[in-house]
Amino acid sequence: MVIPAYAGALNTAARRSTALITGASSGIGLALARQMAPDFDLALTARNQARLEEIARELTQAHGNLVHVIPADLLRPEAPDQIFAEIARRDLRVDVLVNNAGFGSYGPFAENRFQDEAGMIQVNISALTHLTKLALPQMLERKSGRIMNVASTAGFQPGPLMAVYYATKAYVISFSEAIANELQGSGVTVTCLCPGATESEFARRADMEKSRLFKMGKMTSEDVAREGYRAMMQGKTLIITGMRNKLMAESVRFAPRKMVAAIARRVQERVD
Repeated sequence: MVIPAYAGALNTAARRSTALITGASSGIGLALARQMAPDFDLALTARNQARLEEIARELTQAHGNLVHVIPADLLRPEAPDQIFAEIARRDLRVDVLVNNAGFGSYGPFAENRFQDEAGMIQVNISALTHLTKLALPQMLERKSGRIMNVASTAGFQPGPLMAVYYATKAYVISFSEAIANELQGSGVTVTCLCPGATESEFARRADMEKSRLFKMGKMTSEDVAREGYRAMMQGKTLIITGMRNKLMAESVRFAPRKMVAAIARRVQERVD
């Protein structure tokens, strides 16, 4: 089925740059879409088509930009190819790629379902890597482009009770920093956004809100998006949102690894 783009009355014939945002139906992805809408046309993808269409109408009404709705389920390995096939069919180009989609699950590794863990690796790692691979060639040809990969402060240490999630975010940080180095001088920048505890649908789905980490305080998705967008537009490689999160992420560099894992477990444990 062909999903039309939503265009506000203020849209002109001159096409703006287009940003593709994954996981755009809620949380940080939605906040980034709202943050970027005044400056970019958007291609929004997530599983919830009805919600995406509602967001598209909201944004075009407010900003007069084009918003393309491309529903997709990144749990399916073929989804990145399908997204870019639809982008090509609509004669779009991806000037900015925001790899925001991701999810986590809580509990001891031995007790969690492998299906959930495998899905996490598919969305958080494989789909992110695949979408980046698909977007880069045209960016390099144009000598212009921006990529934002949403990781987490979880990626700076091992995470008992969320072992696979923490490991996937460590991959995103390492991958982002490596390709940012490879792309120096190309006109393409890579920014890795690392929020800490954030109030969002993601946290509720992962059942993280009762953990000590969230009881210690959390940022809003809007504040995270604002800091991340600014850093991406400035071409920064790594941005950790919030001063407390910066201090926590830096502190693990100097502590023994066993101690880091023990502390991570303690803050992940649920409290009443």
